Amino acid sequence: MDRAKIYFKKLEDKAKVPQYGTEYAAGADLYACMEEPLRIGAGTTEFVHTGLAMEIPEGLVGLVYARSGLACRKGLAPANKVGVIDSDYRGEIMVALHNHSREDIVVDSGERIAQIVITPYIYAEYEETGELGCTERGSGGFGSTGKK
Repeated sequence: MDRAKIYFKKLEDKAKVPQYGTEYAAGADLYACMEEPLRIGAGTTEFVHTGLAMEIPEGLVGLVYARSGLACRKGLAPANKVGVIDSDYRGEIMVALHNHSREDIVVDSGERIAQIVITPYIYAEYEETGELGCTERGSGGFGSTGKK
């Protein structure tokens, strides 16, 4: 298994280090770091602090995903679906949590709020062309591959 060293800085003393739930987990849990509990109203979005900043190596990106338990049980998930932490960002990692439920939800400091996956990416060079290569699928989209 490949490993990358990710340096982090605690911006708050009580910030929690990201933790993997199991030996083979792809995502490490991110924890809320706040002075007091945060109420997220039904259908609204709030920024939740983690109290951490990270130095993600060039060629890698931190992708912030929902925690399945939090999303399924409480209806809380990142508002932007997947947060992107670029390797040149050094500010605090915050998670914009959206409350998809019909009730207000309280998030406590120290609660697991999301997970971060560190992964490589390809930096593409986009080049305009007059023609694209042909494929059997062509321009069929949105369920077209299941039609006969």
